[in-house]
Amino acid sequence: MKTLKTLSVAAALVALPTLALAQDGPTPGVNASTDSVFIFNSLLFLIGGFLVFWMAAGFAMLEAGLVRSKNVTMQLTKNISLFSLAAIFYYLLGYNLMYPLGTWMVEGVLSGVWGVGVLEAVGVTADAADDYSYASTGSDFFFQLMFCATTASIVSGTLAERIKLWPFLIFVIVLTAVIYPLQASWKWGGGFLDEMGFLDFAGSTVVHSVGGWAALTGAIILGPRIGKYKDGKVVPMPGSNLALATLGTFILWLGWFGFNGGSQLAMGTVGDVADVSRIFANTNTAAAGGAIAALILTQLLYKKPDLTMVLNGALAGLVSITAEPLTPSLGMATIIGAIGGVIVVFTVPMLDRMKIDDVVGAIPVHLIAGIWGTIAVVLTNPDASLMTQLYAILVVAIFVVVTSAVLWFILKVTIGIRVSEEEEINGLDMSELGMEAYPEFSKG
Repeated sequence: MKTLKTLSVAAALVALPTLALAQDGPTPGVNASTDSVFIFNSLLFLIGGFLVFWMAAGFAMLEAGLVRSKNVTMQLTKNISLFSLAAIFYYLLGYNLMYPLGTWMVEGVLSGVWGVGVLEAVGVTADAADDYSYASTGSDFFFQLMFCATTASIVSGTLAERIKLWPFLIFVIVLTAVIYPLQASWKWGGGFLDEMGFLDFAGSTVVHSVGGWAALTGAIILGPRIGKYKDGKVVPMPGSNLALATLGTFILWLGWFGFNGGSQLAMGTVGDVADVSRIFANTNTAAAGGAIAALILTQLLYKKPDLTMVLNGALAGLVSITAEPLTPSLGMATIIGAIGGVIVVFTVPMLDRMKIDDVVGAIPVHLIAGIWGTIAVVLTNPDASLMTQLYAILVVAIFVVVTSAVLWFILKVTIGIRVSEEEEINGLDMSELGMEAYPEFSKG
């Protein structure tokens, strides 16, 4: 038997739980191999979870850079508030609504488990763990919460510069407590879409298109910013800081390794770790494909590259590969991502022609590229059915659009969702918050 000194560092880490048990003698109710699986699966969730958490910073920086300076503080306030609300309301209701664990009120549709999320006891032993053969409840809750919060972040950028803070946050509460968890239960909670064979590895539809549909519905009901569309022309409204927007994109790119890699949901075997590394590589090259496609296409169409399109092209590539980051080859992953980048370049002006004002381009990135990514699963995964993928896209679309529209309309006729014309012209930083991100600029 090899000693620790002759093992590689990685092998030593894997062997530690087994060696410790051997030194201490057999422990009743504990299997050394299962113990390692539990530990490493939980570790994957925790590492993946804090990487996805970092995406909250990415969204904040991206939006802060793409809105005008008079609205930067509002976007930062919305992003930290929406994440915090998601954390609380996913705990209060969303987690158990999303994971009924086979207990359904309406079979495959509505969870029969209601109430707050409950973690395992302090210092829990193997025989008392909720699922000793899998991972700790706390790591699973933490990881899944980050996906829920990401969905809300998508809505924030589209509706920037004209929506009131508190109605937006009320919408976030309902989105993270009910809308997102309920539809996610249909796939990831073992519901009817999962039973049909719908495949969505990390959430091109379950996360990204849900945020995109909610954003699109809100943008239509809210209307465009004042002066955005004038005399049949689109009036450019450049963002305040492209350096921040670029930083935000790189942060999101980094966080996506946790988003997709953690969705392997296992790290206890050689095969699992190899698959996680494959997912990382495919995720990265899809982003690169999206960025380069947007770079080249904007050069061809506009005679000059457009940085904002390149940034969103990278993000669209990431969204496109999210539904199936494991089975493609590196070449196919690059192509899937590149098509996402092309989608952005053509969809942004299309929305403008429809007078749908999406401030940061979240609808092309998360909704349209999310639909493409969900369909693209059939290109590399032999278990995927095109009709099933399309059916799931349609079901989620109808559910999110209807529920979002009802909620937006209720908010509109009760407390109102849009700031006044004067407040919008002056900027939401001062009218809604009374503070500016760059106060020295306004004072000359």
